[in-house]
Amino acid sequence: MKHTAHGLGTEVMQHIGPCLSFLGLPEYSQSVEKARAVIVAAPYDGTTTFRSGTREGPRAILAASRELECYEEDTGTEPYRQGIATLGEIQVTAASPRDMVERVRAVGTALFAAEKIPVLLGGEHLMSLGMIQAACEHFGSLTVLHLDAHPDLRESYQHTPFSNACVMRHVLDMATLVQAGLRSMTREEHDLVRRRAMPSFFAEEVVRDASAVSRILNALGPDVYVTIDLDVLDPSIMPAVGTPEPGGLGWYDLLSIIRAVTSHRRVVGFDVMELCPIPGMVAPDFLAARLVHKILAHIFLDKL
Repeated sequence: MKHTAHGLGTEVMQHIGPCLSFLGLPEYSQSVEKARAVIVAAPYDGTTTFRSGTREGPRAILAASRELECYEEDTGTEPYRQGIATLGEIQVTAASPRDMVERVRAVGTALFAAEKIPVLLGGEHLMSLGMIQAACEHFGSLTVLHLDAHPDLRESYQHTPFSNACVMRHVLDMATLVQAGLRSMTREEHDLVRRRAMPSFFAEEVVRDASAVSRILNALGPDVYVTIDLDVLDPSIMPAVGTPEPGGLGWYDLLSIIRAVTSHRRVVGFDVMELCPIPGMVAPDFLAARLVHKILAHIFLDKL
């Protein structure tokens, strides 16, 4: 494999285009070689099922990140000091959703091989499949913690299994799946969850039951990939998603899960998906950017 300045191989980098850097300021930017975490944008929404526009999500997150304070008060740290690089945007192919998943998988494979923590920004949730495939190939035994309003366990949707409504059905065949924040599903998905005795936590349970976070934690193995569809949050604080479902987690409910998982398990990578920006409404964009920054802050505590 021919290597580029990033050390990730020309086969990977030929599909990467330029984008804004996370946090923006040059003095906070790190090279991929020196960074612990690497931001990758996947601006694709070819199979969205209600309101389209998540292809604009990564750019909105990166733009909002330029306004973040670089200090996280609950960890007392500045995450950029441990290295956060922005690799770029995965260039979109219109050939098929499967081809886009493969591009994400190739990028993830290179980053895991380089011992980086990939951070995928979406874009539709199907893109998470490529990064999860790469993580499973690299780590072998893996738990996927899926935070979402929907289980995404359909066998196919609109005549294809490569849909954002099917992404976790693929994951079932390669990793242990734990889901939290659920509040909308088909009968078939509900039956599948019960038949396989999958650890699944409805949003109301997470919000109302103080023991829910510890039970989520107990369902996880030692190595965890966290995938977040932003519609896991209540639409009163996160209206900028393709399919906003009533109810959902609050900001501190979500952070309670993140803090527990990063404190007691190794998070090998994560993604924040399905931001569908609303023109003139910047709060959801800023929330998504702050969420990425806060997750990194908590992951990085293991090296302090």
